[in-house]
Amino acid sequence: MSPILRQLVEQRGLPMVDADRLDHFLDEAAAAKTHAILFFAGEAGQRAETADVAVVLPELLQYFAGRLRGALIAPAAEAKLRPRLHAYASPCLVVMRRRETVGVLPKIYDWADYIARIEAFLAPSAALVAGPQGPKVEFTHGRGA
Repeated sequence: MSPILRQLVEQRGLPMVDADRLDHFLDEAAAAKTHAILFFAGEAGQRAETADVAVVLPELLQYFAGRLRGALIAPAAEAKLRPRLHAYASPCLVVMRRRETVGVLPKIYDWADYIARIEAFLAPSAALVAGPQGPKVEFTHGRGA
């Protein structure tokens, strides 16, 4: 694990969750009447934005205290969890309502953009992120009459 991620866990107390512990973490957040914000760091040493997001995340948790509960996705679990949580870019933050994704914040944003977007995700009326859908057009082959 990179030093910046280790610092989030050891010094900031951010839990690290994997596929086996994710639902438990999300259920705890829901029981506390908070949303969850999950950090997909990706290859921390290869992406400059990862360190930036790692610095911003604790500040967001402080700003949204009592409304957001944060966790780091274990690096070994990222590939398995990306499709479920719609987290296809790295780094990214994923905002969850109970066990459903309400927003994904890829890369890095200005502070005001983080605040505005997360406020919108925390709204009770915020729509869930839609999952993959089937084809919009269906082709059939048949013989003419």
